[in-house]
Amino acid sequence: MTARERLTLRPLAPADAPELLRILATPEVARWWDAPDPGFPLTDDPESVRFTILVDGAVAGLVQFWEEDEPKYRHANIDVYLDPAHHGQGLGTEAVRRIAALLVGDRGHHRITIDPAAANARAIKAYTKVGFRPVGVMRAYERATGGEGWHDGLLMELLAGDLTP
Repeated sequence: MTARERLTLRPLAPADAPELLRILATPEVARWWDAPDPGFPLTDDPESVRFTILVDGAVAGLVQFWEEDEPKYRHANIDVYLDPAHHGQGLGTEAVRRIAALLVGDRGHHRITIDPAAANARAIKAYTKVGFRPVGVMRAYERATGGEGWHDGLLMELLAGDLTP
């Protein structure tokens, strides 16, 4: 069964929160994401639209987007995390591809950004498969998990015509 066949995205539901918090706390995910703010994933960020990633019907991660609606700068940004048990199977790539297709096709965006840590090679590889291209390194972009020091971020963008099927 392919990643496309195994993966479903659905709007975030309150019952998903405990499993999403468990996944977020795994060392492989927590390395790249900070400890969640109070209310995560349900009420902490009302400007983001969140979907639960289901793999074979079970909660496996979260993908979200945020939109800049100012006409002159209109674009969207995506974030994603996936249970480490599902890493390396093309599922993260498929989740990002589906959200990018939604943002381009249904929401009318011509440009989407994503900003992984520059050292997160697995994420960068997945986003490249969708059609995202590196724009540049943002030096000392994000405080490291735990608040000790800073790490670089890689700004990547996808223009509507770059989206891979």
